[in-house]
Amino acid sequence: MTLTTHTPSDTSGTLDEALERLHTFGPERGGWLSNHAPMAVEALVRHGQAPAVHRWLDHYRQKLEDMPDPAVEVTPENWQEALGDPRRIADWAAYFERETAGRPWREVLAEWWPRLLPGIAAGATHPVIRVGHSVRTLLGAPEHGPRATLPAAPEHGPRVTELAHALGYWAARHQPLPPLSSLAPAADAAAALDAVAPVPDRSGGIRNRLDQLTAFPAWPGRAVTDPDTARARLEELVRAATHRYATYGYGAPIMLVHAATAPNAVLRTLPALPRELWAPSLDAAWAASAAVTAAYSPQQPAEPVPVPGRLSPEEVFAQAAAHGDDHTIKFTDTALDIGDATALAAALRSVELNPPAF
Repeated sequence: MTLTTHTPSDTSGTLDEALERLHTFGPERGGWLSNHAPMAVEALVRHGQAPAVHRWLDHYRQKLEDMPDPAVEVTPENWQEALGDPRRIADWAAYFERETAGRPWREVLAEWWPRLLPGIAAGATHPVIRVGHSVRTLLGAPEHGPRATLPAAPEHGPRVTELAHALGYWAARHQPLPPLSSLAPAADAAAALDAVAPVPDRSGGIRNRLDQLTAFPAWPGRAVTDPDTARARLEELVRAATHRYATYGYGAPIMLVHAATAPNAVLRTLPALPRELWAPSLDAAWAASAAVTAAYSPQQPAEPVPVPGRLSPEEVFAQAAAHGDDHTIKFTDTALDIGDATALAAALRSVELNPPAF
């Protein structure tokens, strides 16, 4: 599948068509593997690859499963007992569809964000990542950069439904981390990630690995209460995790992308949230990134990868799109948010390490 860069244009219709096509399917397959299609197609459209979206979906279709049957309706009275129950995925999706149909999506998000944030590790962090992609579509186009024009979404439509399904997935898979103590403070985000101790037993899946967590380095060293400082520290964390993939990604090429994409999803959501939620969002994002690092990062880095000297960000993303792997597309999307040479090198490393889809 050959993809090239495209001139930015209003491609919101392509995105809405793709999301409508996807909303008959569930957020998982095979019992617990995530449906990455809504996130990947958003990134493809965002970075000028809208003409390839439906062809990409045709290929990905074999991995999709229908939305599960409803079980018991989720209501304002019984939601707490349904939280974290994956058998209720369809019930949760329907609940948030009703909520976002009855009031502004920002209001629903602000109410549920602090309820869901303690379970940020849910579904290997895929639900919060899906929320981050969804909120980006709802907020509209970036303020700068050669990317596709996506005007802010209306209060109803496929992009609002996508947020409902993303929040429902998070609620159904809600999974708090075990109680964690604080280790010595780290000077910066990169040092904090380097100081994360690996879990002792890596023979099982991510849920087994997360259960072994006991402590993380203290970062930031002092409690953050100012919203703007929280946002700056979150940007620092996303940059550090993205850069780190260039030398540590070989240890678990698919899983370690989430050390960067999960906190970046939180960062993308901040503009839609009340500012008083920004500081706790930083704490949760650090916990998610550190948890993935503890679960999958190798002990030693590989040799530094060459920094691309001639490729533009758009050309790097075109390589990821042609590669076709959903995790590679999403990680490269995050790397382009960082935009520096090391981040682009990390993106090219993900193209090299992950198996191509085409």
